[in-house]
Amino acid sequence: MAETVALVLGSGGARGMAHIGVIAEIEARGYEIISVSGCSMGAVIGGFYCANKLDAFHDWAKSLSYIDLLRLVDFSFISNGAIRGDKVFSVLADMLDDIQIEDLSIPYTAVATDLANSKEVWFQRGPLEQAMRASAAIPGLFQPVKRDERLFVDGGVLNPLPIAASVSAHADHIIAIDLNADVPIPKLDELAQLQASSQVIGLDEQDDKNDWLNSIVNKASQWFTSDDDLEANDPEAVKEKARSNVSNLGKLEILYQMFEVMQASLSQYKIAGYPPDLLVRIPQSSGEMYEFHRTEELVALGRNIAKQALDAFEQGHSSLYGQRLG
Repeated sequence: MAETVALVLGSGGARGMAHIGVIAEIEARGYEIISVSGCSMGAVIGGFYCANKLDAFHDWAKSLSYIDLLRLVDFSFISNGAIRGDKVFSVLADMLDDIQIEDLSIPYTAVATDLANSKEVWFQRGPLEQAMRASAAIPGLFQPVKRDERLFVDGGVLNPLPIAASVSAHADHIIAIDLNADVPIPKLDELAQLQASSQVIGLDEQDDKNDWLNSIVNKASQWFTSDDDLEANDPEAVKEKARSNVSNLGKLEILYQMFEVMQASLSQYKIAGYPPDLLVRIPQSSGEMYEFHRTEELVALGRNIAKQALDAFEQGHSSLYGQRLG
């Protein structure tokens, strides 16, 4: 009989794509995942997994270029400075077909923060897409989700690694994936090959970012021409709009980095309070919150780290990327 796992998927923006690789390795070793709890990107990946649609999500995500990502971001900033996020979640909703959490094949919990009442909320019933959206509404970046006269934001505000939600599953093992770990990025031939064959910004290509941003401005100009406030025959105005939006994206990156510092500290408290049997540690430095165009590289990273972590775990000890705590 297969050993069972209650899976905890932490928050961390695009680094959450590493969750896909970790899940693949867990399943490859014959474990049965009987419960999933997640926060932010962990809630998104976990939701698609429990809905048996993770392959479809993976295929979509790995097809995205950086230009595709910019097109999905709604730069029509609302009064509180957040992005609406409607375009992204519209795509996700189409993939999910109005699935309800209670109808999933595996018990699922998405963790969000009730902003008005300053408390953690677990979504275990209702529309899956709404739960994902509430859990991933990063303060200052994405518009909060209003539901039943309550305002929800990212669960990472209070609980970026929701281990407590997995305890009731009574699985043989609780495995938590921390996307904010202070560990080095492993040197992997597979990652190097992926990066070399990719046409996107990678870990070693950041120095020329200004030139790259200028190229994004030029390419973006063609799809900003539909804005009502811009004249179609004024290419300079269109470029200026694109340049401003790319600049705003950089400012949002700084804001998210501040949020990540908070999440990393909170994760340590949650781990101390509810130590999992195995803590899989994904380097915080392995990717920025918006780098979904590096999906394949991040999935490969997650798979390789999971291999190292599970090898040590099954031998009864810890490793750099896998802490045996339970």
